[in-house]
Amino acid sequence: MEKIVVKLDPVLTIGKRNRLPLHDERSERAVLGSLMKKPRFLHFLFTFPFAVLWLVQPAALAEARAGEQEKQPPNLIYILADDLGYGDLGCYGQTALKTPHLDRMAAEGVRFMRHYAGSTVCAPSRCVLMTGLHTGHARIRGNGPGLLTAEDFTVAALLRQAGYKTGCFGKWGVGNPPPLDDPNRHGFDEFYGYVSMFHAHNFYPEFLVKNGREVPLRNRLYPEWKTKETSARKGGVAEIAVDYAPQLIFDQALAFVRENCNRPFFLFYAPNIPHANNEGGREPRIGRNGMRVPNLGDFEKQSWPLPEKGFARMIQIMDDQVGELLALLKTLDIDEQTAVFFSSDNGPHQEGGHRMSFFDSNGPLKGMKRDLYEGGLRVPLIARWPKQFPAGIDSGLISGFQDMLPTFAALVEAPAPRFTDGVSLAPTLLGNPAAQIVHPHLYWEFYERGGKTAVLQGNWKAVRRNFLRNPQAPVELYNLTSDPSETNNVATQHPPLVLTLSKIMTQEHSDP
Repeated sequence: MEKIVVKLDPVLTIGKRNRLPLHDERSERAVLGSLMKKPRFLHFLFTFPFAVLWLVQPAALAEARAGEQEKQPPNLIYILADDLGYGDLGCYGQTALKTPHLDRMAAEGVRFMRHYAGSTVCAPSRCVLMTGLHTGHARIRGNGPGLLTAEDFTVAALLRQAGYKTGCFGKWGVGNPPPLDDPNRHGFDEFYGYVSMFHAHNFYPEFLVKNGREVPLRNRLYPEWKTKETSARKGGVAEIAVDYAPQLIFDQALAFVRENCNRPFFLFYAPNIPHANNEGGREPRIGRNGMRVPNLGDFEKQSWPLPEKGFARMIQIMDDQVGELLALLKTLDIDEQTAVFFSSDNGPHQEGGHRMSFFDSNGPLKGMKRDLYEGGLRVPLIARWPKQFPAGIDSGLISGFQDMLPTFAALVEAPAPRFTDGVSLAPTLLGNPAAQIVHPHLYWEFYERGGKTAVLQGNWKAVRRNFLRNPQAPVELYNLTSDPSETNNVATQHPPLVLTLSKIMTQEHSDP
């Protein structure tokens, strides 16, 4: 356990060899020697107060240590699912699939109903999460080439400066193509998993990365996949599938918690499920199944297509892992010292043979991954910290990934960067929503499929598509109060509002 600095009244401060530091050692011996020559009664009068102090010191020390432990900043765990839809969890309306552990986490914490990913695909979304800057300001704005630089300050760097042990386990995927030690360069003491987002397509890779070096696994790719790309940039398809990477990664995440349970830690656990192996969805030798799992468990006998069985099993694995992690916190007696967050990097996918509509993954929302409609951006956010965060609360606060950096800074009482696009969610999380700062708007830009931008201001959502092909492309406008599914474009009915939101699109963009 880390040394606890105890601050006591100067009279009770314990010095070297448990002597009272009221004078140096020689003068102390002189005083005690002279006392020994006094009559016994006077000796008693002089020594009794010191005896009392000697007896109360252990009690005072224990009390002070208890106080310091109570004030210890919380451990932070942030779980980021990969391509999980707003409608994929029971607590957000899913009925076909069961997620009892996440549902319990929501019942014991705060469920955010209008939380938004940083982007609609993984690399820019994770960049927003790490840096607190939206995609009009962030370094990485798409899945194409781009990397964080030494100038980019991350959540992990902030927490490490605050004395936290920091660990990232799972899919990093912040930029393309990242060096193998990229997570360590940007604030993480420990990393194990996939550095490249494309490598993370394969649940049975030939290696994973640990702190900048490749760790071989027993899996083997089909030979032709090896020749397509020799680096970790592509996932490929395993011919020999032995070591299931999501389980190996989760085991390392649990070990990190055990090893650091006596000090403040930040665990960023980012499994690569329920993302698809895109290459596997095109591979006939595995049944064009991009949703490979070690076994289908409870879903083996279902009449569903094989990729849908695999998707359902991934949701179950993810939920079971959350349950196991929460149970470990209780076993280690750090449950009440740990704030746990759960979210997804963007909306649901339709890859690897999986069809988004099969389990209604986007719920009532329009769109999916790669869209700037609600289905591509709105994601679950569950936050649980026993006795600190209120239980069973639904928050309609509009929030986004850029808010996590200032939120964590507030929770650990560390200074946040001067410039961030986020606001701290701590007032809402700590049961004081009246003190919550509200976003004037949220903004996104995305450069794939013709280019898209979007602004959310209260209940009004503006979306511009194909702006790279047509800079004057019309702006769509939706009222999310009356039309949460974004089916009725009312732009022609509100020209002044369209002009205002169009100006925000221009103002919020800066060159990378």
